[in-house]
Amino acid sequence: MDVLFSTTFKKQYKKTTSSIKNSFQIKLNIFIQDKNNYQLRSHSLKGEFKGLKSINITGDWRALYKEGIENDQVIITFVLLGTHSQLYK
Repeated sequence: MDVLFSTTFKKQYKKTTSSIKNSFQIKLNIFIQDKNNYQLRSHSLKGEFKGLKSINITGDWRALYKEGIENDQVIITFVLLGTHSQLYK
């Protein structure tokens, strides 16, 4: 599995607090080991975000990603990072 980050995600990540960055790194490590781990509360999204999935970073923070396959390799691209209210306006 390859994990990539969109330009938008990188900008949002850069603007977050060190606490959120630390929480994301912890959840990313769990994700890499088992993307379906119950701690992530991973789920597919509907509507405007159809085709994306969400993982829980903290009680209010989410990271949205898309999943694809290229040359028989799973590619995960994190596309958005923010609070529930920032992402789901």
